[in-house]
Amino acid sequence: MRIGQGYDAHRFGSGDHLTLGGVRIEHMRRLVAHSDGDVLIHALCDALLGAAGLGDIGQHFPDSSAEFEGIDSRILLRRVVALLGEAGLKVHNADVTVVAQQPKLAPHIPVMRERLATDLGIDPGCLNVKATTTEGMGFAGRGEGIACYAVALLEE
Repeated sequence: MRIGQGYDAHRFGSGDHLTLGGVRIEHMRRLVAHSDGDVLIHALCDALLGAAGLGDIGQHFPDSSAEFEGIDSRILLRRVVALLGEAGLKVHNADVTVVAQQPKLAPHIPVMRERLATDLGIDPGCLNVKATTTEGMGFAGRGEGIACYAVALLEE
């Protein structure tokens, strides 16, 4: 068994939606990033890569590459899972926490779990997604952006 942790954060910019956990959420702002800005998937990818000893998301999908500009982060997640397979590893379970003052994420979490579990090749019961606020503290609390923490357990 191997455990890894990941973290990602992106600031808000102008837009009409954002993407979290592979789900498009209507919102008055988007997350600014080279890809689609899905902080949940980015943190999860880093947790998986860390557990496997395979570096981080920036090494595999650099923001200096035009190939990854605007890319759907679910594609990146599936590529990470393929890398794990090549290393003889598979996902056992994962737990992610999104830190955001807005938007409200509870209605979207069941769909996130289904989509991400499919991409990870695990039962949705082996993936937990939760959201919290910071009660107005810090950049997330001030509504400047969204952050996400993730942990993942791999097995050989």
